[in-house]
Amino acid sequence: MPDVRGAVATALPDYRVESVALLGEGTEHIAFEINGELIVRFGRAPDPERTDREARLLAAVRGLASLPVPEPVFVLPLLGCLAYRRLPGTPLLDVPRPGRPERIATVLGEFLASLHAVAPGRLAGLLDVDDDPPAEWLREAAADYETVADHLPAGYRGRVEAFLGSAPPPDGSTPVFSHNDLGIEHVLVDPETSAVTGIIDWGDAALVDPAHDYGRLLRDLGPAALLPGVAGAGGENGAALRERAVFYARCGMLEDLAYGVGTGRRRYADKSLAALAWLFPA
Repeated sequence: MPDVRGAVATALPDYRVESVALLGEGTEHIAFEINGELIVRFGRAPDPERTDREARLLAAVRGLASLPVPEPVFVLPLLGCLAYRRLPGTPLLDVPRPGRPERIATVLGEFLASLHAVAPGRLAGLLDVDDDPPAEWLREAAADYETVADHLPAGYRGRVEAFLGSAPPPDGSTPVFSHNDLGIEHVLVDPETSAVTGIIDWGDAALVDPAHDYGRLLRDLGPAALLPGVAGAGGENGAALRERAVFYARCGMLEDLAYGVGTGRRRYADKSLAALAWLFPA
């Protein structure tokens, strides 16, 4: 377990730590809440360069994005540690049956459009290119399926297997700046009103196919996620973008299901199983 108190004492020697609470754990990070106001996040495998770059990227993105993003308070790259003031809201993953899902999808679609419109040169030196080909995504999805096939309702297995046996969509997209991990676990909302209050965890941000994050929203929010902004995003044909978004959503569903089953995190497994209805319809 990371030495949270030690990290805070190193970076903020005059800051008094009165409470430390485990906030959440993911595949790449573990986060703690200090005094109900400060989020301190550690990488499971510290990557100093990546941590420092994420902090600098957040400083740049605050003036570009249409939704609030974390403002770094301190960074300790050698520990893979990034701290920021707590943004209001609750991860959408933890909000059962949120109201106004179509409105949430619209707001997030507008948010993606604001990112995709940023000229890459404005973020020079802060982003890698994520260009894994669709064929690689399909291979990884097939591997995930092998670990979770028994957890899928029998009626869906044939449809999933047909997808895994089909050809991936053609690539050829122009990379754009995107969050690159815009699942609902990284979307903060007001649990009472369902208003989106912020976007967290920017460690995977990259120049990438614009369909990646649309696919994640489709996976987690349903078909409404493809309505705002998708026709013409990135300056390309909307049908081609939609085809790739559906492809990435299907692959991502299997990935999240494997993660949920493997770690016992039921919310990931439950949302993935729910997505079968719109990702693999009869």
